[in-house]
Amino acid sequence: MTDDISRAYADIDFSPLDALTGDEVITHSPVRDVRLPSGNVLALVTLDNGRDHTRPNTLGPATLAELGETLATLKRRAAAGEIHAVAITGKQYILAAGADLSDVAKLPSKDVARLIAQRGHQVIGSLSELGVPSFAFVNGLALGGGLEIALNSTYRTVDASAAAVALPEVFLGIIPGWGGAYLLPNLIGIENALEVVISNPLKQNRMLKPQQAFDLGIMDAIFPAASYLEDSLRWADGVLTGRVKVERKNEPGKLERLTKWPIAIKMARGMLESKIGTVPRSPYVALDLLDKAKSGTKAEGFAREDEALADLITGDQFAASMYAFDLVQKRAKRPVGAPDKALAKKVTKVGVIGAGLMASQFALLFVRKLRVPVIITDLDQGRVDKGVASIREEIGKLEAKGRLDGDTANQLRALVHGTTDRNEFADCDFVIEAVFEEVGVKQEVFSAIEKIVADDAILATNTSSLSVAEIGAVLKNPERLVGFHFFNPVAVMPLIEVVKTDATSDAALSTAFVVAKGLGKNAVLTADAPGFVVNRLLAKVMGEAARAVYEGTPLTVVEKAFAPLGLPMGPFQLIDLVGWKVAAHVQDTMAHAFPDRFFSSENFHELAALPEVVEKDKGGRVTGWTKAAQKVLVTGKTPVAPETILARVQDGLAQEIKIMLDEGVVPEVQDIDLCLILGAGWPFIDGGASPYLDREGASQRAFGDTFHHPPIRGIGA
Repeated sequence: MTDDISRAYADIDFSPLDALTGDEVITHSPVRDVRLPSGNVLALVTLDNGRDHTRPNTLGPATLAELGETLATLKRRAAAGEIHAVAITGKQYILAAGADLSDVAKLPSKDVARLIAQRGHQVIGSLSELGVPSFAFVNGLALGGGLEIALNSTYRTVDASAAAVALPEVFLGIIPGWGGAYLLPNLIGIENALEVVISNPLKQNRMLKPQQAFDLGIMDAIFPAASYLEDSLRWADGVLTGRVKVERKNEPGKLERLTKWPIAIKMARGMLESKIGTVPRSPYVALDLLDKAKSGTKAEGFAREDEALADLITGDQFAASMYAFDLVQKRAKRPVGAPDKALAKKVTKVGVIGAGLMASQFALLFVRKLRVPVIITDLDQGRVDKGVASIREEIGKLEAKGRLDGDTANQLRALVHGTTDRNEFADCDFVIEAVFEEVGVKQEVFSAIEKIVADDAILATNTSSLSVAEIGAVLKNPERLVGFHFFNPVAVMPLIEVVKTDATSDAALSTAFVVAKGLGKNAVLTADAPGFVVNRLLAKVMGEAARAVYEGTPLTVVEKAFAPLGLPMGPFQLIDLVGWKVAAHVQDTMAHAFPDRFFSSENFHELAALPEVVEKDKGGRVTGWTKAAQKVLVTGKTPVAPETILARVQDGLAQEIKIMLDEGVVPEVQDIDLCLILGAGWPFIDGGASPYLDREGASQRAFGDTFHHPPIRGIGA
């Protein structure tokens, strides 16, 4: 039956939502009639906010109200026989980047939050009830509500050059709430829908390329950019005249709904529980919606989305996610405390001291991103040759995957050079070390290299926890030394901690920030304090886990105690990833610096000497100690309850972050959260750490206040 959606939302009073449109950048929906070759008339709606491509079209309350009126007019015209089809497209490069979430924090109640979902369903849902076929011409970026415009249309084409197509909502702690959770699985099948709605957002917000969207069956046709609109109009005319038959091979049949659907849901649930635990709400709400989409009407599916979206959008996790998203999108791009970039030294050649795994990763990144000569050195030629070969091999792999063309790959290989003669570093502008984590070793290499390079060459240390000032104490010009701390794996992790000593010059600092940006990384300024930001706080987490074990608490109990934090992995899984020797070194550094606040044990080093310390399941989760570890492990006989362990780590983190702020390790608490999100993969739903610690009462317990005023909470919390 047609008009089900229109009827379902006809009597709702949207005025409380409309009252919140104060500073919305409205995306307008002008219409022009296009006469097709067959003589049919197609009304073409072009979404356009009047800004350039740096401000994408978004769908706020006023935008939706205007689009609703536009579509209501077109419905009347269709009934009068004036038009035979409606198509909706966007301004250049962009259909729409989804709902306008900028004012969500101002929502007064859950009832008004529900209106956001209902208004979207009412307006965008009407695309399937115009009385004539509707077409979405996805000419560019289509995220969230932008893609849902397409899903609610009868037919869809996509520009082969469109930037991305995705439903990223779960990444932000919500769900596709304008039809996506119901329409998509019924269009492309449950397994494909699970990938788009849940898996991709949880893989660092992965997007679909146009070809992938077409292959999955989300789009009915794909056309090249040069003639995209003309081709789409011609194709639409073909559909209207019956010349073009649209086949949807992935559309689920009865058999899939009965057998494949419940199995896919069950497997996805198990996968989620093993990968992310049960703390994040939105992936599981999305899973339930996809599960229920296998039967019932569209109106019922939309009503479920209304309730789910209202519930999530008013919750604590979404509030923290929006805070985190803002940090990553805005603050990360404009680092606080970075000197004027005009002071930066131009980098035309990079030197890397070392030729091991870390050094090779650095060299590869520098040569790929900066496209300048990179030289590596080590103590003997064999190591150097091995390092150069490894870098060139990685370039070959990128070429094989099609991420580099042949010419570029050859050019990059030619820019990498290895030597044992440090005199070849004489013309390097930027030299970074990747040697053993020991002050004396780092002092030695810098002292030697300083005599060779120019007086204004910048020296950078990748130390993870040592004092940069101490490393630089042997230098004639300590002002040129800056901490430049990468995270592993170097190519993937987006954070660099830029460490400033009392001596570091603005020129060295500025160069570090400019180089970090050139490498495609986000840099955060930190003072020269033990462990800087990320390792200091991870040491707190790992130390509290170790303390509980040494008191006599079983390993699996300790791992589970940390689950409510929602971290990407348990503490011992993390220790196993960073390496037991590295973890032991970091713990020693922190316990030496702050013996009253950080836990360390000599026994840790005995464990670190073993080839394998813990046993893990297929998903990488720690299940117990190896037999070798059990033999050397020394524990007490006073096991601690999980809730006590959790409270200790919460209070310990809150206390440490407060001390770091008081000591000026970073300018503001936002920088600590940014470091944890980008450098340690801490979840958006925690906002990094501080919003979570505030709402759990840890800040109040640790120092009698909160980090944020007011605390970052959901509506009505």
